[in-house]
Amino acid sequence: MSIEVGSKVEGKVTGIANFGAFIDLGNNKTGLVHISEVSDSYVENINEELEVGQTVTVKVLSIADDGKIGLSLRKAQDKPAESAPKPKAPSRERSSSSSNKRTSSAPKKQDFDSLMSSFLKDSEDRLTSIKRNTENKRGGRGGRRS
Repeated sequence: MSIEVGSKVEGKVTGIANFGAFIDLGNNKTGLVHISEVSDSYVENINEELEVGQTVTVKVLSIADDGKIGLSLRKAQDKPAESAPKPKAPSRERSSSSSNKRTSSAPKKQDFDSLMSSFLKDSEDRLTSIKRNTENKRGGRGGRRS
């Protein structure tokens, strides 16, 4: 079996490091599953997710010119990736027909908008005061420079 970007292959975990796991793909090929590609949720300790000798199915993300192979465990799993978008589409349809859904999502948007506008106002105020302070210390807008 040839190893190509986008293909799913089986391999065996040969080593585990803090940053990821090394997977033997056969034919003297070894790839790395970065810790961020192990699971959809946050992984603090990779040893809790994988163990040496475990057989896994991985998706090939990249093959570098120097022969390094980037792999992903989470993208090789079809079921979570397919099941996540399906509930979202019906809930949008329901939200247009159900007033309860609309009111529950509206306050969240208003909260975010109000937080963002207050952040922008604070940010502009701070920038203005910084500009005033630095111009006073430099003597204005280059007045002494010629």
